[in-house]
Amino acid sequence: MNILMTLANPFTHDPRVYNEAKSLVDAGHEVTVLAWDKTGRNVSRETKDDINIVRSYNSRLMDLMPYDIFRLHLWWRKGYRDALDLYEELPFDIVHCHDLSSLPIGVKLKKKIGLPLVYDAHEIWGYMVSKNVPWWRYYLWKEKRLLRHINHMIVTNKARKDFYRQWTDCGITVIDNYKHIFTGEYIKPPNHGNQQLSILYIGGFLETRFLLELIEVVAELKDVVLNIGGRGRLYREIEAKANATNNVHFLGTVAPEKVIPMTVENDVVFCMIAPYDKNDITASTNKQYEAMVAGRPIITAKSTFSGRVTVDEGVGISVRFTKKALKNAIIQLRDNPEMREKLGKNALQKAIQKYNWEEQEEELMEIYEKS
Repeated sequence: MNILMTLANPFTHDPRVYNEAKSLVDAGHEVTVLAWDKTGRNVSRETKDDINIVRSYNSRLMDLMPYDIFRLHLWWRKGYRDALDLYEELPFDIVHCHDLSSLPIGVKLKKKIGLPLVYDAHEIWGYMVSKNVPWWRYYLWKEKRLLRHINHMIVTNKARKDFYRQWTDCGITVIDNYKHIFTGEYIKPPNHGNQQLSILYIGGFLETRFLLELIEVVAELKDVVLNIGGRGRLYREIEAKANATNNVHFLGTVAPEKVIPMTVENDVVFCMIAPYDKNDITASTNKQYEAMVAGRPIITAKSTFSGRVTVDEGVGISVRFTKKALKNAIIQLRDNPEMREKLGKNALQKAIQKYNWEEQEEELMEIYEKS
């Protein structure tokens, strides 16, 4: 089967899309990812691990737009035309759209060519942009309207499935952001048995991730080191704040293949997301599952999906979204290496038993077998 995936980012750091595309390729399918490269800094075509990547650049009119949210509406038209050109080269059998930010392209292709359409909702997109876009409710309305045209839907967890079940009667499959098993045996962390602690965060530099507060807390503590890397709106601010301390190391942008090996090299993973954010409270986080396959405990926020997983599975500590609560959690983990080891070993065991990509891969294959 020849599969076209559509994606509103340049496909350089998207582990979920990569895992799905690679699994489909390994199963014998041909996968092409049509990716929107807003900056035009990446090559227009390449093949990575047998995944064909075709990048769509901005038109002149799109470059004149002041914000990406305005460019997006024009990219839906341009991406559709680019997809039709790809169809002329090598007709595809099915379209797999990632997020609302590329779903309109798939809907237009289905109307034009009559292909089956799979919709993969990583986020509740309208809620995600509500922090920055006053008319965010429009995207909730648009997504609900477009769901009438899809053949099957993929979401990241049961909370998201319950949300979308209010809007559609089509089949919905949960495929979470689990990771491939990295090791079958517990690997001792750098500070094994010591009352010292290294914390790792690699991910999005967003306001709702409590990262500036994390740096401030760590800067006040002895025998604690924070390694922080990623990309996003707060990049320069986080870099400056980290460099102004003695125990926070700024890593810059980290290649996806290095994330889990680096996780193993640290004692604890940090992943506190805002419990007041309508999108984030039901989000499945990559950090959660990276920590589990690496055998490392995690610090999460209460009243979030990741916080519930942490507590229910006994794989870390979930605390209130405050600096005081975070500081107490870090001190507790620093001063109790036996606790860290117990949580880390349990996290790895849970990953081996359930929380691994190999389990999710079977769900993905079943969707395509029925398409």
